[in-house]
Amino acid sequence: MKVESSVIQNKYLRVQTLNYGASLFEVYHKKKKINLILNLGSKENYQYKHPSVGSTCGRYAGRISNAKFKIGNKKFKLNANEGKNILHGGKVGFSILPWTKLNQTKNKIVYQIHSRDKDQGFPGNLVVNCIYQLRNKFLIIKYEYKSNKSTHVNLTNHSYWNLEKNKKNMIYNHELKLNSSKFLQINKNLIPTGKFKNVKKTIYDFSTFENIGKKLDYFKNKKINTKFKGFDTTFVVKKNVRNLVGNLKNINSNVKVDFFSNLPGVQIYSAQNLKYKKKLFPYQGICLETQYFPDAPNKKNFPGTLIKPNKRYTCFTKIKIS
Repeated sequence: MKVESSVIQNKYLRVQTLNYGASLFEVYHKKKKINLILNLGSKENYQYKHPSVGSTCGRYAGRISNAKFKIGNKKFKLNANEGKNILHGGKVGFSILPWTKLNQTKNKIVYQIHSRDKDQGFPGNLVVNCIYQLRNKFLIIKYEYKSNKSTHVNLTNHSYWNLEKNKKNMIYNHELKLNSSKFLQINKNLIPTGKFKNVKKTIYDFSTFENIGKKLDYFKNKKINTKFKGFDTTFVVKKNVRNLVGNLKNINSNVKVDFFSNLPGVQIYSAQNLKYKKKLFPYQGICLETQYFPDAPNKKNFPGTLIKPNKRYTCFTKIKIS
């Protein structure tokens, strides 16, 4: 199946999407004339393994420990693709699969994927709709999903944001603020331990706007017990009426992006391991992945990701670009 691109636009934004991975290829700020996300250059590249650039990750975004979980008394073994763990849905996750374009209008596009029972080890025939919609200065991403069996689902968009015109500038001039006072403690394999840690007086405190470059220098200069030299961290979103998750801004371009979602967490990934051909490199973008928590199927104290048979579920993320 060939890669097909589609465009939705209004007077503020032009958004280009691809059927492979139901991916965002371009989020173009018309006034500033800047594409605000990274892409793989050639659209054909999206058919092959890549670092989930702009893609929809599933069936389960994030990591599941030991690539297994139980539903009731039944054990399910999943398709491990990061050592003994599974990341972003397994070896053949949603981000490199072709989705079907169901319909499109000037400002809305709907993609759909059918994931069969036992796909990457997950139970149930799962149908997912990914909807991209423009409303004034908002890009809205909505997921609707349903399975014929009980199963675990966690979906996210994995765009690497860079609000500079010159993408070689990395994310050092960006500032981030998060509506969060807690983050998930992780072990050396980036799997949550189940403990919630307070951000106060730690490198993980983004309660006010913080320069990302300064934070990353801290990782580089300190002999922190990690080979990961940056953020790959789940922050717990504080419940609030507006569903505010956080804000990202850039000093040079004067662009600000506000994230809103009804999901309980946001994974901040500072792209320290990003490498793609000669096009993409570490720290060139930052991901704000609104999602459920990694390894929730194995952690009783995390918000549940188990869905019941034949019931329709939805979640959304709204991104305001100003």
